[in-house]
Amino acid sequence: MSTPSSRPASAPASGSASLRAGTGPGGRRGALGPVGLVLAGGVSVQFGGALAVTLMPRAGALGVVALRLLVAAVVLLLVCRPRLRGHSRADWGTVVVFGVTMAAMNGLFYQAVARIPLGPAVTLEVLGPLALSVLASRRAVNLVWAALALAGVSLLGGGGFGDLDPAGVAFALGAGTMWAAYIVFSARTGRRFPQADGLALAMAVGALLFVPLGLAESGAKLLDPVTLGLGAAVALLSSVLPYTLELLALRRLPASTFAVLMSLEPALAALSGFLVLDQALSASQAAAIALVVAASMGAVRTQVGRVRTAVPEA
Repeated sequence: MSTPSSRPASAPASGSASLRAGTGPGGRRGALGPVGLVLAGGVSVQFGGALAVTLMPRAGALGVVALRLLVAAVVLLLVCRPRLRGHSRADWGTVVVFGVTMAAMNGLFYQAVARIPLGPAVTLEVLGPLALSVLASRRAVNLVWAALALAGVSLLGGGGFGDLDPAGVAFALGAGTMWAAYIVFSARTGRRFPQADGLALAMAVGALLFVPLGLAESGAKLLDPVTLGLGAAVALLSSVLPYTLELLALRRLPASTFAVLMSLEPALAALSGFLVLDQALSASQAAAIALVVAASMGAVRTQVGRVRTAVPEA
């Protein structure tokens, strides 16, 4: 997922600044390598999410989030070694809000996948970045993408979400809202902190928030060696590995192409849910996911076209 699921890279709502940042050396030539890195990162995230679902009976949803954020924070802090001095109050305020948003996004998403299948959960979650992209673009064509997305959601819910747990649907939509906020504060944090320092500090904030919640829900279960090992695997698959792959890819891949690839998240989630969790989708659910993926890709391409048109005019 983004899980969110849960990633430093923005999905369909990458801002114009990030779109311009990706247009450097490496353009179309040699793009197969970066594309492979992005797809590998996406597969890693979604299979990490599937592994997290299998861990929930042992550690609970809050416990899984606590383990994931804690391990990821430790790894990122050790690798980045962010400087703590020399930052303004506004800098720290931004990184704290970023951490809170990240924690909320993860917490809501794992509550969702504890109740509904992984594919539909990611499909509902991606509506947050999609809505942000549509609103930011302000172009009439985005009404088409919004209509496609709404059609997909309606199809996914069978007209009333009768086949999906209502609480799970609400949690997934809440995670999508937090994902949209995460994208905004991720960009702000990136402008205020060098390299991945802000991400490491925000991850630490999220871990500090969730470790007490995880302990309250699961207590000593979190200290079980098997649970710790699986939690570390979730953190590596869902956070550390994809972050690294995506950072490497974005050095050679235009961010516009990256955002389109991120639109495949619901399909990858459905695949991992089927392979790992035996969560088969009905024909209507598969069609719904395809509609949302198409809407997400269309919104990204529209945003990219707007940015490319604006640059020559400027």
